[in-house]
Amino acid sequence: MSAEGEFTLSAAPMAGLDDETALRLLRDGHLEVEGRLVEASNMTLYCSVRLGGLSAACVYKPVRGERPLWDFPDGTLAAREVAAFEVSAATGWRIVPPTVYRDGPFGPGMCQMWIDADPDADLMVLIRSRQPSLRRMAVFDAVVNNADRKGGHLLPLPGGHVHGVDHGVCFATENKLRTVLWQWRGKPLSREAVNVLARLERDLEQGGLGRRLRELLTPAEVQATGERVRRLLDTGLHPLPSQDWPAIPWPPI
Repeated sequence: MSAEGEFTLSAAPMAGLDDETALRLLRDGHLEVEGRLVEASNMTLYCSVRLGGLSAACVYKPVRGERPLWDFPDGTLAAREVAAFEVSAATGWRIVPPTVYRDGPFGPGMCQMWIDADPDADLMVLIRSRQPSLRRMAVFDAVVNNADRKGGHLLPLPGGHVHGVDHGVCFATENKLRTVLWQWRGKPLSREAVNVLARLERDLEQGGLGRRLRELLTPAEVQATGERVRRLLDTGLHPLPSQDWPAIPWPPI
């Protein structure tokens, strides 16, 4: 690394690394800081992670580097990022890259696999599109109450899949949904989304998802997540923008 924020992507994620292996690597591997993403609002470190013969690039956000927010309790953003991954994994949509909570060079924090987005993708075109992967993300964001779905938090891959990152300001008990993905507002949910939401409801009430979220969020936040899922199922519609909260984050990209 020649200067803060300038580094070589020398530890690109291994091709074909399945999620279970990626999570084990992130959890148990040796983290080494390669550089810092200086444009991020909180401390965001680009790292390599190695375990045995496995190696990958990852993002590490230590709790000690989180800036206080008036509407989210201090020191909770990393746990919210992990909670967002747990919900993503439960949907089967693989929106959030593998993410864990672990100790690191600057203390405990979240650690997430680095994703190399398609450099040729036009984000302005993407956020106006009606790709099925974005429609799934719009449903996911409604479930986790994402207060900051910027265009820059979308990582499109060449094959058409789109990952979402930066979920530290999710899971508030109040409606804080802010997103650039309002294409489907008020429209009926897809049959796929209804089936996934029904499965999420069961997993929150009776399965492992509720237990895992209770380890990361407050009881009220877990309860509110279940209520959002039930509201989506009851209405059968994508949500409308709130009249009490800005609908689009700033800046939108």
